[in-house]
Amino acid sequence: MTQFMRHYLLSVQFFTRIPVTGRLAAWVGYSPAMLRASAGHFPGVGVLVGTLVSGLTAVLLALLPPVGLAPLVAAALGTAWGVFVTGAFHEDGLADVADGLGGSHDRLRALAIMKDSRVGAFGAIAVVLALLCKVALLALLGQLSAPLMVLGLFAAHVVSRTWPLLTIRLLVHVGDAAGSKSKPLADQISGAALATGFIWCFCAYTFLWIALTAMNDVAVRGAGVLLFQPWINALLASGLVWAAMARWFYKRLGGFTGDCLGATQQVCELAFYLGLGLSL
Repeated sequence: MTQFMRHYLLSVQFFTRIPVTGRLAAWVGYSPAMLRASAGHFPGVGVLVGTLVSGLTAVLLALLPPVGLAPLVAAALGTAWGVFVTGAFHEDGLADVADGLGGSHDRLRALAIMKDSRVGAFGAIAVVLALLCKVALLALLGQLSAPLMVLGLFAAHVVSRTWPLLTIRLLVHVGDAAGSKSKPLADQISGAALATGFIWCFCAYTFLWIALTAMNDVAVRGAGVLLFQPWINALLASGLVWAAMARWFYKRLGGFTGDCLGATQQVCELAFYLGLGLSL
């Protein structure tokens, strides 16, 4: 359990701006091997971030006037809160991937562009459109049902952080080994770490199942918006998009970089919301 907590806190420290400092950071420790082992807790970070974002969204939906724009306001502020908590870590990866793969068809040139800290036109457009689509899809879900929006946020943050683990497992890291801070994390993930990630995702979906059962029994059985099939469809939609992105990275780059993992998280999160919305 001690090792489990240290690896989890290291993952939180790496993927978010939530402070793991001072004595706590000293207790957690650091080594490339530990960072590699912490990769399996990426979905667990999604549990934490999803709880924070969905919690704020639920509070906003409860406090805002019950008019048509309330879900839109809650979606925008919740999305901004999520970007702050993660330090735009994954949005930055999406921008770099869009700049690299959009800016050149040559593999080596694309990798060089992705290493450039400057954001180009493709990257800026990709991030703006991703945030716009995220807010719009969440507002749509909120118009249908506030619990649907809140639970969708929570589940999407976990699921979208599970698929990148398969990318690490199936592809090779092709970034700059010397200059990439994600290289230890992106090394071939162990079977134990992969199992840890799937356990996090399974636990999140178990919680979702319990919450949906309780809500359907109490209040919204007739509404048909919180039944189970749409959530399975959302999971499948997210998985299909992951498969398409992994194939794209393999064809264009011969593998993946840390930026590819961030881009995968962002696009799979959007696919989850879209799959949920289309199912309803």
